[in-house]
Amino acid sequence: MRLILGSDHVLVAQMGPDFLLVDHPSDYPPSEAHLFLQVDQSTSHWKIRLPEGMSSASTRVAIELA
Repeated sequence: MRLILGSDHVLVAQMGPDFLLVDHPSDYPPSEAHLFLQVDQSTSHWKIRLPEGMSSASTRVAIELA
């Protein structure tokens, strides 16, 4: 899984119904992003919002569908 924020890519370790756990968090303001999930040859894509942004101090990132 990966999270695309503009031109930046963030690896996602786990996805929940309203959160992501990311491997290497960085500081980002609240924004829209794209989430990609690939299993074998199948790829799913969602446009999401980070309502609280992302903090380099926490691997947990709140999300909601855009």
